[in-house]
Parts: sequence; structure tokens; C-alpha cells
Amino acid sequence: MADTKTPDERSRNMSHIRSTGTKPEEIVRKYLFRRGFRYRKNVKSLPGKPDIVLRKYRTVIFVNGCFWHMHSCQRGHLPHSHQDYWEPKIKANAERDIRNRKTLEENGWKVIVVWECELKKRIADKRLDKLCDEIKNNFPE
Repeated sequence: MADTKTPDERSRNMSHIRSTGTKPEEIVRKYLFRRGFRYRKNVKSLPGKPDIVLRKYRTVIFVNGCFWHMHSCQRGHLPHSHQDYWEPKIKANAERDIRNRKTLEENGWKVIVVWECELKKRIADKRLDKLCDEIKNNFPE
């Protein structure tokens, strides 16, 4: 299946995709802040530059887009066009995620991944409440 956009249109569309400060990240950050958690954003010194770093809890949170990180949900499928480009790119993202997670865990960090699809309105509250439990789990108050 051929791309329905011209190369210039596709380039313009792709240039508008942000890597930080996305809507799902903002949802998680605002929720955590309202619950009293204080964090740092996109800490460059940590592998994978986690979206949220809670030093007090020695926890990092990645808010992953389902498409870009090859989630097993409906949004995580490869496009039908240009598969020779997309497949290695998306697989490389997923492999890098695994390496970063392993390095962080080896260095004593707890790693939590929140998927974009988990932040849909009907299930977001349950996922965010669970997130708070995951952060506080095994942390002496």
C-alpha cells in the first residue's frame, strides 16, 4: 500500500510529533503533582532520559506511545505502507527500551511504564491510582 501523502506532507506531519511534553505525559505529571509527588522531567543523565524521575522513591516512569514503542494493543501495530522503514525503526525502539530498563534496574531504580492506551478516559483513573501504589510499594514512609 502506497503512502497517501507526498514526501513534503509526510515530513511536515512527522516534524510535529513531539518526543517530550506529550499529552499522555502531561496527564501523568499533573496527576502525580496533585497527589503530592515531586519529580524531575527528562533527566538526561539516566538511561533512556525517563519522562518522570522520582528520586525520593528511586523510581522512574516512562510514558510510552503505543505505536512508537511497539505495545501489544490496537495502537501498537505497524503501518501497512513503508514496512521496510517502520519495522526496523520500531523494533530498535523496543530493544532500546529493554536495554535502558535493564540498566536502570541494575543501578537500583524501579522502572514503571505507563502506556498511552492506559490513559483513555474510561480507564485512566484506575491506571493512575495503580501508579501511585506502584510508586509507594516497598518504600518505607
